[in-house]
Amino acid sequence: MSERFKFFTSAPKPLPAEETPTNLPVPAEMAGELFGDPRKRRLLEEKVILHGKIIDEFNLAFLDQMSRDDLRRSISEFVFDYIKSKQILLNQSETEAFLEEIIDEMVGLGPLQSLLDDPTINDILINTENCVFVERQGLLQKTEVRFKDEAHLLRVINKIVSRVGRRVDESSPMVDARLLDGSRVNVAVKPIAVDGPLVSIRKFSKRPYSIDRLEGVGALKHPMSLLLQGAVRGRISMVISGGTGSGKTTMLNALSASIPPTERILTIEDAAELQLQQPHVARLECRPANAEGKGEIRQRELVKNALRMRPDRIIIGECRGEEAFDMLQAMNTGHEGSMTTIHANTPRDALRRLEQMVGMASVAMAQQSIRQQIASAIQVIVQLQRLSDGSRRVVSISEVTGMESDIIQLQEIYRFVREGIDANGAVVGSFRATGIRPLFLESLKYMGVDFPASAFDPNTPL
Repeated sequence: MSERFKFFTSAPKPLPAEETPTNLPVPAEMAGELFGDPRKRRLLEEKVILHGKIIDEFNLAFLDQMSRDDLRRSISEFVFDYIKSKQILLNQSETEAFLEEIIDEMVGLGPLQSLLDDPTINDILINTENCVFVERQGLLQKTEVRFKDEAHLLRVINKIVSRVGRRVDESSPMVDARLLDGSRVNVAVKPIAVDGPLVSIRKFSKRPYSIDRLEGVGALKHPMSLLLQGAVRGRISMVISGGTGSGKTTMLNALSASIPPTERILTIEDAAELQLQQPHVARLECRPANAEGKGEIRQRELVKNALRMRPDRIIIGECRGEEAFDMLQAMNTGHEGSMTTIHANTPRDALRRLEQMVGMASVAMAQQSIRQQIASAIQVIVQLQRLSDGSRRVVSISEVTGMESDIIQLQEIYRFVREGIDANGAVVGSFRATGIRPLFLESLKYMGVDFPASAFDPNTPL
């Protein structure tokens, strides 16, 4: 056995009464529920205490410039000495894990880091410091991850939001932020979060989803992806619609890969999270108001400014307010092929929501004029849905064909038909063509994009 771990072989001396697990500052009746067992509870306490000691002992400015491996070497001896002095009984693997957790507190996000590093986790949902859920394959699971107390969780939250120049406190208790990898973060703290801080993290895949990968997981079929990719190349303006967690941003990222690399793209987001792969992408992000309530920059101002930046296409991460009016104006004045996402349950609902959002812009327009703007700007609506088994599907691809009287006309090209649920609870269904050929195929043909008639045959399996 190495010299480093010799001190773990002897039996530890009894801990002083004030250091015994049962006397740590957590109610005894809650110990099992909150931390599993007293040993885990003590390790969590010691980890937070040790993190504070490292902050006092080391030059943080120097540590911030070190790689993770160099940092590990620098503080490992300090950590091992602390474990020995406190008589914490750990084997070699547990000691190494304890050291990694300390490093996560220094350079990562503490208890969250292991969840962020787990590629099988899609969402992390923190309901106060004692309750952390994750989503795997569309299903929620409770984890054993805990924070020492509310102050510990708030410290991690402030580390997240401060990295993107935002803040969260009693005067500004809600914030949207992002992690360095683009993962989306929403935070709510007291007084609006009654029991304590609430954090929702929508993780981004380390390997961005391509349209081929979405085909591989069954989100859509090959003829559907060919049609959507052709529509993007052919500068067909598109809205991606769906509920929360249905995969709208993932689909937008995947489809944007079909934009030719010669075009200049401007992205506008509340919190930057799009992962476009083109060489010529300019990114704009909203700014919240400062402590005095000044300096806010909304999406609408960014859309207006984007029009002065010579974009070929404008991509709005999520359209949810008055910026819808300026987006439609852009699509109707030389920026065809622009895209956005919207929260709606059906393609028809997406059109209604757009109409309502244009009305939020305080523009004196008749209802029919608004609908005409929408019908001339938007050509394709891609509807996504998160099904009961957690899977995401493209449940409809619809084309906007114009106006008839005062109604916007829609025709569905492809749909997902649910047929039941199998013994494992998975949704059984099939993708089908409706038999309708989209009107925009004619314009795509002039751009060299052609589709066989069989791709729209309702009798031919996709």
